[in-house]
Amino acid sequence: MTIKTKKGCQTRQPFNFDLFGGCPRCGGSPQTQDTMNQKLFYVICDNIRSLENIGSVFRTADALGVDKIFLCGICGKPPRDKISKTALGAEKNIPWEYHSQIWRVIDKLKKEGVFIVALEQTKNSVAYNKFKPKFPMALVIGNEVKGVSLSVLKKSDKIIHLPMAGKKESLNVVVAFGVAGYKIRE
Repeated sequence: MTIKTKKGCQTRQPFNFDLFGGCPRCGGSPQTQDTMNQKLFYVICDNIRSLENIGSVFRTADALGVDKIFLCGICGKPPRDKISKTALGAEKNIPWEYHSQIWRVIDKLKKEGVFIVALEQTKNSVAYNKFKPKFPMALVIGNEVKGVSLSVLKKSDKIIHLPMAGKKESLNVVVAFGVAGYKIRE
């Protein structure tokens, strides 16, 4: 019997992972077939300051079937009236965590085998409609003015953008999240 772990090791015997505290070969925890086939989708908010935008992230994430939201840095967090007004209760339906340091979240998720994708326009970014998602995946969306921070872009496995035809360089962060999110969920 072969057991695949989150680190990708494929042990060839049925070990008791609890006895060893993980795979005796690589130290990873086992993935069940259900976990390996799931399209886990997380959202990481990088310093999104507007409470209304945070509420809209929750509402959009609920519509997309996002599994968890990570609110990082200077970011509004529930319970707040302005968040609830735009979330329309979605903030009560989706698991979320707050972390002051986004890099810790990204490092933890990467260790768990999560593919980190930043939504930001850079010279090396790929158009969102040309991108083939890999799951489990976390989409990082950034600050309303400054976008996704440079340190996060460096840690990302891929950077995608929405092509812009007009004179403005970007859309509202939640509008961009909705467009990219629906494409990712196809």
